[in-house]
Amino acid sequence: MNEPADGISRRDLLRGRLFPAKPAELTPPTQNDSPAPENVIRYPTSRPDLERAAPAVTPFRRTIPVLRPPGAVDEPTFLRDCTRCDACVEACPHDAIVHAPERFREAAGTPMIDAMRSPCRMCEDFPCIDACEPGVLTDLVPPVMGTAQIKHQLCIAHQGGFCSACWERCPVEGAIGVEQGKPEIVESACTGCGVCQHVCPAPTNAVVLMPALSRPPSPTGSTEDPE
Repeated sequence: MNEPADGISRRDLLRGRLFPAKPAELTPPTQNDSPAPENVIRYPTSRPDLERAAPAVTPFRRTIPVLRPPGAVDEPTFLRDCTRCDACVEACPHDAIVHAPERFREAAGTPMIDAMRSPCRMCEDFPCIDACEPGVLTDLVPPVMGTAQIKHQLCIAHQGGFCSACWERCPVEGAIGVEQGKPEIVESACTGCGVCQHVCPAPTNAVVLMPALSRPPSPTGSTEDPE
Protein backbone atom coordinates (compact mmCIF):
# COMPACT_ATOMS: atom_id res chain seq x y z
CA MET A 1 0.00 0.00 0.00
CA ASN A 2 1.35 3.39 -0.98
CA GLU A 3 1.97 6.14 1.59
CA PRO A 4 -0.62 8.98 1.55
CA ALA A 5 0.35 12.17 -0.21
CA ASP A 6 1.40 15.48 1.31
CA GLY A 7 4.03 13.82 3.52
CA ILE A 8 1.43 12.36 5.88
CA SER A 9 2.39 8.90 7.02
CA ARG A 10 0.01 6.03 7.74
CA ARG A 11 0.95 6.37 11.45
CA ASP A 12 -0.05 10.05 11.42
CA LEU A 13 -3.41 9.18 9.86
CA LEU A 14 -4.06 6.50 12.48
CA ARG A 15 -3.28 9.00 15.22
CA GLY A 16 -5.65 11.54 13.73
CA ARG A 17 -2.91 13.89 12.62
CA LEU A 18 -3.82 15.48 9.30
CA PHE A 19 -0.70 17.60 8.96
CA PRO A 20 2.93 16.61 9.33
CA ALA A 21 4.64 17.58 12.55
CA LYS A 22 6.46 20.88 12.47
CA PRO A 23 10.13 20.92 13.38
CA ALA A 24 9.37 23.16 16.35
CA GLU A 25 7.03 20.55 17.79
CA LEU A 26 9.83 18.01 17.76
CA THR A 27 12.18 20.28 19.75
CA PRO A 28 11.86 19.94 23.55
CA PRO A 29 10.94 23.21 25.28
CA THR A 30 13.79 25.20 26.79
CA GLN A 31 13.90 26.69 30.29
CA ASN A 32 12.81 30.09 28.94
CA ASP A 33 9.75 28.71 27.13
CA SER A 34 7.66 28.60 30.28
CA PRO A 35 8.03 30.06 33.77
CA ALA A 36 9.42 27.79 36.46
CA PRO A 37 7.05 26.63 39.20
CA GLU A 38 7.09 28.72 42.34
CA ASN A 39 8.41 25.85 44.48
CA VAL A 40 11.57 25.38 42.38
CA ILE A 41 14.72 26.33 44.32
CA ARG A 42 17.22 28.25 42.22
CA TYR A 43 20.81 27.90 43.45
CA PRO A 44 23.29 30.74 42.91
CA THR A 45 25.55 30.21 39.93
CA SER A 46 27.70 33.35 39.83
CA ARG A 47 30.63 33.89 42.18
CA PRO A 48 29.11 36.97 43.90
CA ASP A 49 25.98 34.94 44.65
CA LEU A 50 28.12 32.12 46.08
CA GLU A 51 30.05 34.55 48.23
CA ARG A 52 26.86 36.00 49.63
CA ALA A 53 25.39 32.56 50.24
CA ALA A 54 28.49 31.14 52.00
CA PRO A 55 28.67 31.66 55.77
CA ALA A 56 31.53 33.75 57.13
CA VAL A 57 34.40 31.61 58.43
CA THR A 58 36.91 32.95 60.93
CA PRO A 59 40.30 31.25 60.50
CA PHE A 60 41.79 29.64 63.61
CA ARG A 61 45.22 31.04 64.37
CA ARG A 62 47.49 28.58 66.12
CA THR A 63 50.61 29.50 68.04
CA ILE A 64 53.77 28.29 66.31
CA PRO A 65 55.63 25.80 68.55
CA VAL A 66 58.86 27.36 69.82
CA LEU A 67 61.78 25.57 71.50
CA ARG A 68 62.09 27.79 74.56
CA PRO A 69 65.04 27.88 76.98
CA PRO A 70 64.83 25.60 80.04
CA GLY A 71 62.33 26.51 82.73
CA ALA A 72 59.94 28.34 80.38
CA VAL A 73 56.36 28.76 81.64
CA ASP A 74 53.29 28.20 79.47
CA GLU A 75 53.36 29.97 76.11
CA PRO A 76 50.52 32.51 76.67
CA THR A 77 52.16 33.70 79.89
CA PHE A 78 55.59 33.67 78.26
CA LEU A 79 54.42 35.86 75.37
CA ARG A 80 52.59 38.21 77.72
CA ASP A 81 55.33 38.72 80.31
CA CYS A 82 58.61 38.31 78.41
CA THR A 83 60.12 41.79 78.11
CA ARG A 84 62.63 40.79 75.39
CA CYS A 85 65.34 42.24 77.61
CA ASP A 86 68.03 39.84 76.25
CA ALA A 87 69.23 39.00 79.78
CA CYS A 88 68.93 35.26 79.16
CA VAL A 89 70.62 35.60 75.77
CA GLU A 90 73.60 37.33 77.32
CA ALA A 91 73.76 34.94 80.29
CA CYS A 92 73.98 31.73 78.22
CA PRO A 93 77.65 30.62 78.18
CA HIS A 94 77.14 28.56 75.01
CA ASP A 95 75.33 31.18 72.90
CA ALA A 96 72.45 28.71 72.62
CA ILE A 97 69.68 31.29 73.12
CA VAL A 98 68.76 33.39 70.10
CA HIS A 99 65.90 35.65 69.04
CA ALA A 100 62.94 34.02 67.29
CA PRO A 101 62.83 35.21 63.64
CA GLU A 102 59.96 37.13 62.06
CA ARG A 103 58.34 33.98 60.68
CA PHE A 104 57.36 33.09 64.26
CA ARG A 105 54.80 35.94 64.13
CA GLU A 106 53.87 37.15 67.64
CA ALA A 107 56.83 35.22 69.11
CA ALA A 108 59.33 37.13 66.96
CA GLY A 109 62.15 38.59 69.05
CA THR A 110 61.53 36.34 72.06
CA PRO A 111 64.24 33.93 73.28
CA MET A 112 64.43 30.45 71.78
CA ILE A 113 66.86 27.58 71.20
CA ASP A 114 68.13 26.88 67.68
CA ALA A 115 69.61 23.42 68.22
CA MET A 116 71.06 23.07 64.74
CA ARG A 117 73.09 26.24 65.41
CA SER A 118 73.89 25.67 69.09
CA PRO A 119 71.89 23.39 71.41
CA CYS A 120 71.19 23.85 75.11
CA ARG A 121 73.97 22.22 77.13
CA MET A 122 71.80 21.80 80.24
CA CYS A 123 74.02 23.82 82.59
CA GLU A 124 73.82 22.70 86.21
CA ASP A 125 73.18 26.23 87.51
CA PHE A 126 70.97 27.41 84.61
CA PRO A 127 72.32 30.98 84.35
CA CYS A 128 69.54 31.86 81.89
CA ILE A 129 66.93 31.18 84.57
CA ASP A 130 68.82 33.25 87.15
CA ALA A 131 69.03 36.16 84.72
CA CYS A 132 65.29 36.24 83.91
CA GLU A 133 63.74 39.06 85.95
CA PRO A 134 60.16 38.72 84.57
CA GLY A 135 60.14 35.10 85.75
CA VAL A 136 59.09 33.49 82.47
CA LEU A 137 62.12 31.23 82.96
CA THR A 138 61.90 29.70 86.41
CA ASP A 139 63.38 26.78 88.32
CA LEU A 140 59.91 26.08 89.72
CA VAL A 141 58.95 24.16 86.56
CA PRO A 142 60.86 21.23 84.98
CA PRO A 143 63.54 22.27 82.45
CA VAL A 144 61.83 20.31 79.67
CA MET A 145 61.94 22.10 76.32
CA GLY A 146 60.60 19.31 74.13
CA THR A 147 61.54 15.82 73.02
CA ALA A 148 63.71 14.25 70.34
CA GLN A 149 62.89 11.43 67.93
CA ILE A 150 65.29 9.26 65.94
CA LYS A 151 64.31 8.41 62.38
CA HIS A 152 65.54 4.84 61.95
CA GLN A 153 65.66 5.01 58.16
CA LEU A 154 68.16 7.87 58.40
CA CYS A 155 70.19 6.76 61.44
CA ILE A 156 73.62 5.27 60.64
CA ALA A 157 73.48 2.86 63.59
CA HIS A 158 69.99 1.64 62.73
CA GLN A 159 71.07 1.05 59.14
CA GLY A 160 73.90 -1.31 60.12
CA GLY A 161 76.75 1.15 60.52
CA PHE A 162 78.52 2.21 63.69
CA CYS A 163 77.73 5.55 65.30
CA SER A 164 77.64 6.58 68.95
CA ALA A 165 77.60 10.38 68.59
CA CYS A 166 74.16 11.07 70.05
CA TRP A 167 74.28 8.90 73.14
CA GLU A 168 77.91 9.70 73.95
CA ARG A 169 77.29 13.46 73.82
CA CYS A 170 73.85 13.59 75.42
CA PRO A 171 74.07 15.71 78.62
CA VAL A 172 71.00 14.11 80.25
CA GLU A 173 71.56 10.77 81.94
CA GLY A 174 69.21 8.07 80.70
CA ALA A 175 67.70 10.16 77.90
CA ILE A 176 69.07 7.84 75.18
CA GLY A 177 69.05 4.09 75.55
CA VAL A 178 71.23 1.81 73.42
CA GLU A 179 70.41 -1.75 72.46
CA GLN A 180 72.78 -3.69 70.20
CA GLY A 181 74.41 -0.42 69.20
CA LYS A 182 71.12 1.20 68.15
CA PRO A 183 70.05 4.35 70.04
CA GLU A 184 66.49 5.09 71.12
CA ILE A 185 65.14 8.22 72.81
CA VAL A 186 63.70 7.69 76.29
CA GLU A 187 60.93 10.27 76.18
CA SER A 188 60.35 10.25 79.95
CA ALA A 189 63.94 11.48 80.49
CA CYS A 190 64.52 13.57 77.34
CA THR A 191 64.49 17.35 77.88
CA GLY A 192 64.63 18.33 74.20
CA CYS A 193 67.98 20.09 74.61
CA GLY A 194 68.88 19.30 70.99
CA VAL A 195 72.45 18.07 71.52
CA CYS A 196 71.68 14.78 69.75
CA GLN A 197 70.36 16.65 66.72
CA HIS A 198 73.33 18.99 66.71
CA VAL A 199 75.96 16.20 66.71
CA CYS A 200 74.19 13.72 64.40
CA PRO A 201 76.65 12.95 61.53
CA ALA A 202 74.14 11.20 59.24
CA PRO A 203 74.01 12.56 55.66
CA THR A 204 70.41 13.56 56.36
CA ASN A 205 70.00 14.43 60.03
CA ALA A 206 68.28 11.49 61.73
CA VAL A 207 67.02 13.43 64.76
CA VAL A 208 63.76 15.36 64.81
CA LEU A 209 63.37 17.82 67.67
CA MET A 210 59.80 18.55 68.74
CA PRO A 211 59.17 21.61 70.96
CA ALA A 212 56.87 21.04 73.91
CA LEU A 213 53.31 21.81 72.83
CA SER A 214 52.31 22.66 76.38
CA ARG A 215 54.28 23.77 79.41
CA PRO A 216 53.19 24.24 83.03
CA PRO A 217 52.09 27.68 84.20
CA SER A 218 54.15 29.61 86.69
CA PRO A 219 53.46 28.14 90.17
CA THR A 220 53.54 31.69 91.56
CA GLY A 221 50.66 32.79 89.32
CA SER A 222 50.83 35.95 87.22
CA THR A 223 54.25 37.49 86.88
CA GLU A 224 52.86 40.96 86.29
CA ASP A 225 53.94 43.67 88.72
CA PRO A 226 51.25 44.49 91.31
CA GLU A 227 49.59 47.86 90.96
